[in-house]
Amino acid sequence: QVQLVESGGGSVQAGGSLRLSCVVFGVEFSRVCMGWLRQAPGKEREGVASIDSQGNTNYADSLKGRFTISRNNAKNTLYLQMNSLKPEDTAMYYCAIDVHCVERYSWNQGTQVTVSS
Repeated sequence: QVQLVESGGGSVQAGGSLRLSCVVFGVEFSRVCMGWLRQAPGKEREGVASIDSQGNTNYADSLKGRFTISRNNAKNTLYLQMNSLKPEDTAMYYCAIDVHCVERYSWNQGTQVTVSS
């Protein structure tokens, strides 16, 4: 059974940084595609970034240059480095897994990120 364990969320002032982590259990991590999603209050869930098994990355256009997705296959861990955070980045952030790399992600409860002005 696949398990995703997220950490690193919290509260930060605008301009600050946070790094989210997601440890993955129950699957051969190096073979799967991963991503981060987020959902702000009153808004739909949106894609933040994704990374395939080869390390190729994609980002939401609005986040390029501020957010960096990465993975450490030796640690079965996915990361999201978030810099220059803005109040509009406030959201629940979800680690997501796409086991077969077919753009079908699943996720769990998420971790809250709150950016104050």
